Amino acid sequence: MQTVLITGSSGLIGSEVAAYFHKQGFTVHGVDNNQRAVFFGPQGDTRWSQQRLVSELKNFHHHELDMRNRQGVLDLVKELRPSGIIHTAAQPSHDLAANIPFDDFDTNAVGTLNLLEAARQFCAASPFIHMSTNKVYGDLPNFIKLKELDTRWDYADPAYANGIPETFSIDQSKHSLFGASKVAGDIMVQEYGRYFGMPTCCLRGGCLTGPNHSGVELHGFLSYLIKCNLEGQEYKIFGYKGKQVRDNIHSEDVARFIYAFYQNPRCGEVYNLGGGKANSCSILEAFSLVEKFTGKRQIHSYLEQNRIGDHICYYSDLRKMKAHYPQWDITKSLPQTIEEIVRSWQVRIKC
Repeated sequence: MQTVLITGSSGLIGSEVAAYFHKQGFTVHGVDNNQRAVFFGPQGDTRWSQQRLVSELKNFHHHELDMRNRQGVLDLVKELRPSGIIHTAAQPSHDLAANIPFDDFDTNAVGTLNLLEAARQFCAASPFIHMSTNKVYGDLPNFIKLKELDTRWDYADPAYANGIPETFSIDQSKHSLFGASKVAGDIMVQEYGRYFGMPTCCLRGGCLTGPNHSGVELHGFLSYLIKCNLEGQEYKIFGYKGKQVRDNIHSEDVARFIYAFYQNPRCGEVYNLGGGKANSCSILEAFSLVEKFTGKRQIHSYLEQNRIGDHICYYSDLRKMKAHYPQWDITKSLPQTIEEIVRSWQVRIKC
């Protein structure tokens, strides 16, 4: 039986990937130490997800390990020598990173290096799939010519009609400290692929979401927005008239692409992994979509100041992914994804 190692296994993507690979017959080893609760407080706690994996997946094994523990990471990879590594563990908030710069960099950059070097030493031929972020592009997308529509911003430059491609520059832009630490990890993953010939890839995610997301104000906009709606809490809009656009991709479609890469890996690749324009929405548009499923009006306030480095409009160009892996495509529409998240939160908060 093949073995896969998944870091951040209690998080949204990690747990989805764990379930997906387990369904394909893998023994799954998950690494998680509930650091999300440390970063975001009780609302970020993912122990419920860990317990779900342990109880539902008979060939799942949990490892309580911090990715900053270099020797611990080396020892675990040496022991398991997995046939694949999926690295989803991270400090995921660009707002929070400014307050915890050392924790952020040590987790996102050094933790990634720890895992890469362990892989090189003990299972160099195993595909290494790294969850990066579209924040590696910094605020450069904001300098694309835009047009303002009734409920959203969109690209006015026809060169970006399909979204942001992987050839877009990551240089000479404001990233946030989170974006910078993720750039460091991203580049190292590429370099281990190109320099050592290892099968690695970086998935530069847009808004990754789904029913198992523990969304909080600083990370997980769609899940958090839906939670606010159901609980009657105020959702704060930070600048751009609430017309800022994100593309949303269901965690199951993320897992499907990761499995496709695992089956046919390449060395040092980069993919912009998002929902594409078809699954994009602004905050204002998200309000309307969510209200249709909950029947509740979205309570919100507006702050003129946008978040530092925040994108005005971002959606992923999926053409490279589809060209390399033509059997993969988006299967979950945005309304379907929202409906699933609504149902999940209704169960968790017992609305």
